[in-house]
Amino acid sequence: MRIDILTIFPEMFENVLSSSMLGRAAARGILEFYTHNIRDYSQSKHRNTDDYPFGGGAGMVMMAQPIFDCIDAVTADCCLNDAEKRIRRIVMSPRGRTLTPELAMQLANEENLLILAGHYEGIDERVMELMDDEISIGDYVLTGGELPAMVLIDCLSRFIPGVLGSIESTEDESFSGSGLLEYPQYTRPSVFRDREVPAVLLNGNHAEINKWRRNQALIKTKQMRPDLLSKAELSKKDLEFLSSLDEI
Repeated sequence: MRIDILTIFPEMFENVLSSSMLGRAAARGILEFYTHNIRDYSQSKHRNTDDYPFGGGAGMVMMAQPIFDCIDAVTADCCLNDAEKRIRRIVMSPRGRTLTPELAMQLANEENLLILAGHYEGIDERVMELMDDEISIGDYVLTGGELPAMVLIDCLSRFIPGVLGSIESTEDESFSGSGLLEYPQYTRPSVFRDREVPAVLLNGNHAEINKWRRNQALIKTKQMRPDLLSKAELSKKDLEFLSSLDEI
């Protein structure tokens, strides 16, 4: 997958995209990252990328011209040898649809993504009309779209074959598979500062371990995100276990 990122702060992405799993995936050719400084495309004398909003109001708005020209350059480079190549254009925006595992898996199937990380008070709406999607990482506002873009890239990359060491790594995590939060995890030592690992995890009985993990996932979800239970895939035994919690 090729991912092009349009931003006025390309330096923010350097360490993130070259470290850990993303860095290893790039080194193996699974992912290709290209950052583009929108300022380089500004026709303004001072390389401005923002201006005052028409109609007045607080803050500044990102100008259409530098972003349009940047998108044109990226598209020409990406499609140099294939004029029919499809590039999915995404802008990170608080008004966009919320990022979910399902959306991340959908995006992971794309061959080329262009991600615009906006800044200031907003982006000229004529730029937004070029985009295929507006995506938000939550119901809050940050100072720019750079951090949300990093979150999106990290999230979707986990669903690309070869990025993680094992495909099973995504199956039991929170919001994946059954829709429940993840069960508690432990590692050595089995006793640390008088806190013991649950005995069931040490007895080697995988049926009992799986049952314990399932029940713990139900408990965690009920405690932290009870709203998820209405959408989760619950068996009759799951419902009986949840009912027993109410009786305690």
